[in-house]
Parts: sequence; structure tokens; C-alpha cells
Amino acid sequence: MWKTVLAGTTALAIAGATLAYAQPGPAGHERAQRWRPNAADITAFGDARIAALHAGLQLNAEQQKKWPAVESALKDIAKQRAERFAARASADKPKTPVERLALRAQVMTERGTALKKLADAAGPLYDSLNPDQRHRFMVLARLGGGVGHWRAQRGWHGHDGWRHRGPGAPGRGPQPQ
Repeated sequence: MWKTVLAGTTALAIAGATLAYAQPGPAGHERAQRWRPNAADITAFGDARIAALHAGLQLNAEQQKKWPAVESALKDIAKQRAERFAARASADKPKTPVERLALRAQVMTERGTALKKLADAAGPLYDSLNPDQRHRFMVLARLGGGVGHWRAQRGWHGHDGWRHRGPGAPGRGPQPQ
């Protein structure tokens, strides 16, 4: 059943991204306007990622008992993100660097609290996972390793802003292949 949910979620994400990209722009514009998700989109994509993580882990009965706390923490983070997105869309931008700093500090504090809750909930579940499940956890949760981590570290298609400097250039270590 979870494979069906995962396949459906993946198909929906691909179809949605394709349709969003293919939308024509206003007359006279050569490129389509960039699609921006709304709060409902962010919530839906968050729920899909949680479902994909759950399906991909293929938890046994004992591990399944530890999942609700993790799911709750993940949903709290997704809800917090959607609320932040909605608030940012309707609020005035901070006018001074100090206002931006205070807003950023507030967001980081809230996010830190939510991440601590997730870490506390995920610890027992992660400790019970076998090596294959742990690998899938890392890739699906984008917490390191796998494609998501590589893109976060090296940028889209491996570009990190230094395209013209090769592996042997000064100040650069060897590049992973």
C-alpha cells in the first residue's frame, strides 16, 4: 500500500512541477513567470514528504510504535513553515537591519525548538533502524548523504559558484566525482 502512496505522491509532484513550469507568461514576456507555492502547497508537499519517508522506511511492528512521535514533530515543522510563509507574504518587510536581525533570531529560535523536538522523537526510531533503513532515512529526510545533501553542499548540478576553478586550483581541495 505504501508503495502505491509513494508512487502516487511522486507522480503528483512531477505532474505539478511540469504544469507549473509549462504555464505561459503574460503577453510580451519571453519567459514564463516563476511559480511560487502558496501555504497550501507547502503543507501538501510537506505531508507528501512525510508519507514518502514513512513508506520508504518500511518499518516493522516494533519500529512502527515509535513513528507517531516522529510524524508529529515533522508535521509541526511543516505547519510552522507554512505559517511562516503565509505571515511573510502578508507582512511588511523589515525596514532596518536590526528589525531583520530580530526577525531572523525569532525564526531561528522557533525552528530550533521544533528541530529539538524532532531530534528527541527521531532518536529512538533511528536507533532501531537497520543499515538499509538508516540509509533510506538519510536520503529521504535529506539529512546528509544522498542526492539532497550533495545538492545542498555543492549547489545545483555541482556548481558552487566557482565554476572556473578546477580541483587543483589554489584554495580548493579535491572534488568528489
